[in-house]
Amino acid sequence: MSFMRLKNVDISYKLENTSVRAVRSFSCDIERGDIVGIVGESGSGKSTLALGIMRLLPPNASLSAETMLFDGRNILSFNQDELRKIRWKEISVVFQKAMNALSPVHKIFTQMYDVIIAHSPDTSKGKAYKMLTELFSKVNLPSKVLNMYPHELSGGMMQRVMITMSLIHNPKMIIFDEVTTALDVITQGQLLDEINRLVREFGLTAIIITHDIGVVNEVCNKVAVMYAGELLEFGKVKDVIFSPMHPYTKALVKSHPDLRIGNELIKGIPGSLPDLTDPPGGCIFYPRCDVRLDLCKSVKPEVSVLGDRIVKCHRIQR
Repeated sequence: MSFMRLKNVDISYKLENTSVRAVRSFSCDIERGDIVGIVGESGSGKSTLALGIMRLLPPNASLSAETMLFDGRNILSFNQDELRKIRWKEISVVFQKAMNALSPVHKIFTQMYDVIIAHSPDTSKGKAYKMLTELFSKVNLPSKVLNMYPHELSGGMMQRVMITMSLIHNPKMIIFDEVTTALDVITQGQLLDEINRLVREFGLTAIIITHDIGVVNEVCNKVAVMYAGELLEFGKVKDVIFSPMHPYTKALVKSHPDLRIGNELIKGIPGSLPDLTDPPGGCIFYPRCDVRLDLCKSVKPEVSVLGDRIVKCHRIQR
């Protein structure tokens, strides 16, 4: 059995007079030890899916799924007490915008100690300080950071603090949500190298949410391509990125610079995401696809399973 199995996950946000169907019929299997990248434009539903997995959706959201298993257990059946026992202890998340995730008026140690005693209330401050110092050394942070306030840290240092926080209880899986956003290229590269090393050193399974195919190519072994709430392609990185089959995946790859190729132009994707309060009845990518067929407008494509590859496109089925 897969370490995490998601089948037909649907997430909607209830608004005043309508609802936004943010994730629709998302299905994939994640094996133990996988580093799965979830890639797509802003508004594709990537972070919403992560919040759904953690059961941290806001009150106006509704979540349903045919299957939502983590390590053989049904996440959907968990009550709040059961969820508290696995959050940050078995599944943790590194939220995007670390600057907003940390309290500006408390020192780093105080905030991290609160996370420790949430699951290990008998831990002394001395033991916690020693443990955090050891974890900081693994993410290249000096122990003095524990006695600093968030505003005294750079963006890269704050992200490292958040990564350390996610490792405190030695979880089985970590979700990294846009952890390289707003970082300079050098810091981004260093952080990705550290994530890659930590995943292997701690024996983790990881989900990395990003809009950057370069990030996926650098650290992930599998990739899920999302567009407007739907999974359009899933498989091994070396297959999906270097031999894309879905028109949207091909367009994403072409929109990313390839330094190995001389003067090839970067090509953007014309148009914009559809209105998710009333998504198209046929293929979700139909309005922006440059190889669309007549039936794509009204007939939703079925999922094609090609070995360990998943593609949702009428052209694959013809």
